[in-house]
Amino acid sequence: MMKKIPLVVVCGPTACGKTALGVELALRLGGEVVSADSMQVYRGLDIGTAKPTATERRGVPHHMIDVADPWESYSVARYCAEAAPVIEDIARRGRLPVLVGGTGLYIDNLVANTDFSAPGGDAALRAELLREAAEKGNEYLHEKLRGLDPLAAEAIHPNNVKRVVRAIEQITLSGMGRAELDEKSRRDSPYHALRFTIERDRAELYERINARVDEMIKNGLADEVRRTLMPVLDKAETAAQAIGYKEIVDCFKGRCTLDEAVESIKQNTRRYAKRQLTWFRRRGDIYGLDPKNAADMAEKIYKNEMPTF
Repeated sequence: MMKKIPLVVVCGPTACGKTALGVELALRLGGEVVSADSMQVYRGLDIGTAKPTATERRGVPHHMIDVADPWESYSVARYCAEAAPVIEDIARRGRLPVLVGGTGLYIDNLVANTDFSAPGGDAALRAELLREAAEKGNEYLHEKLRGLDPLAAEAIHPNNVKRVVRAIEQITLSGMGRAELDEKSRRDSPYHALRFTIERDRAELYERINARVDEMIKNGLADEVRRTLMPVLDKAETAAQAIGYKEIVDCFKGRCTLDEAVESIKQNTRRYAKRQLTWFRRRGDIYGLDPKNAADMAEKIYKNEMPTF
């Protein structure tokens, strides 16, 4: 039997402190960070996705960031296909891969070594679902998905119409929900993964989210949207729906003021964090860490006070 690759996973809701902990762990354990964030894959979307700066990375190599252009459609299947060889290369060089991010769909499918080869699609059904979204709204289609498969709906934002449509397609064609499809498509995992999350009080987490959004605006989020997204808006279907970007685009289109856009970003980010918490809490193999500071938490893991490989 092939020896499994040790993999440290730092996951959890946005703004909980994953980036700092991931860097501290990489520094102490001789590792390199692999991002598991569905929006940090896009080049030029830096401020709104909270990409770690050079200062925050502290010399630690970061992978799976800036691997796609904003107008590309980026899927979980593509992420897994591209991230797996990166992790293998890090391990081959005698380094420890540290997977850091809040996109639970990416993390779960990567670690589980999911087979994405089936099922196929139905062009007529897809067109009908897209028509429903256009006529009745994104929330209507998302509620339809929730009625068919609550687990899939929990993982997909209502504004990500493409993924909502794909999920309904898969359920309709296969007769199976996400949990059944995931189970059927799983292969032996090549990883020995240890998962950690940072447990913060809900009120504290929301305060951190609000402060982060204010900092993004101060750092030029609006200019980033104007420079990076607006010129390719007709092609940037997925990126333009990202929280922080969609709201600013609405502002530029005259649908709201900047102050209203900022409040929407905060509200939508808090809602997203709530969905992330629900996603990660359904697992029983994630070790919660007290939110003191990244150095203390990393030291606790480094000294084997947490489960080890």
